[in-house]
Amino acid sequence: MSTGPAGHVTRSFAVPNSETTDRTPPRRFLTTDDGVTIDAVYEPGGVVYDASAPSSDHLVFVVAHGFTGDVDRPHVRRVAEAFAQYGAVVTFSFRGHGASGGRSTVGDREVLDLAAAVRWARELGHTRVATVGFSMGGSVVLRHAALYGSASRREHGGRTEAASDVVVSVSAPARWYYRGTAPMRRVHWLVTRPEGRLVGRYGLRTRIHHRDWDPVPLSPVEAVPRIAPAPLLIVHGDRDGYFPVDHPRMLAEAAGDAAELWLEPGMGHAEHAAQDGLLRRIGGWAVAKAG
Repeated sequence: MSTGPAGHVTRSFAVPNSETTDRTPPRRFLTTDDGVTIDAVYEPGGVVYDASAPSSDHLVFVVAHGFTGDVDRPHVRRVAEAFAQYGAVVTFSFRGHGASGGRSTVGDREVLDLAAAVRWARELGHTRVATVGFSMGGSVVLRHAALYGSASRREHGGRTEAASDVVVSVSAPARWYYRGTAPMRRVHWLVTRPEGRLVGRYGLRTRIHHRDWDPVPLSPVEAVPRIAPAPLLIVHGDRDGYFPVDHPRMLAEAAGDAAELWLEPGMGHAEHAAQDGLLRRIGGWAVAKAG
């Protein structure tokens, strides 16, 4: 799948620990490597106002939402507010969602959207980046880390500006084309049928690309062995109605000792099911692992 250019990029950014920074979150349209505009919001977090915490050491969470979400959805804002207690936060709308341009490729070229958001976080002065993704976003952070992160460190002995330092994947699938649950069969109808894409556009504010993947992207289970040495946390609910627990177990097995697996009792799927206590634990884990 591919999408054409849309709009332009804003390149005038504030430094996060500047004394002139106010408490209004800056909003920017970023441009991906394939020319799609991505709506993004930066929130400096409570720690940024402490003069003893320089911006270069201030962890930033880059949050990748699930399918049909966007930066203004209440459940995405709730996640951002929780992580803002542990660092700065960048939220954004994937292509085809909300005010972003292009059309959704349901996890394929969305890796470019996440890379643009991570670059922006580093341009704002942050040297430590934690990517946290939910559902579709959970698969995107895994593939992004495999493609931009540790592989670049091994080849070049350093970190690319689009790389993440810590990776958290919540409620992600392990493999593509899964139809084993009723909710996922509905998602496939939404994505593959013309009438489903109309429902997505007008009912869910999500514009979905009509083309099949070509080539099929690296699957999440193929991606996780490539993430090390970056710390990886896999979080999944044991009552997830979309992806049963064999998915996180497959991911953890493929990652080996490089990953931690949290199977959360009673938890359902993605942002809506992630309670505040879990988000706080994720925030604390990311801070500890980022160093």
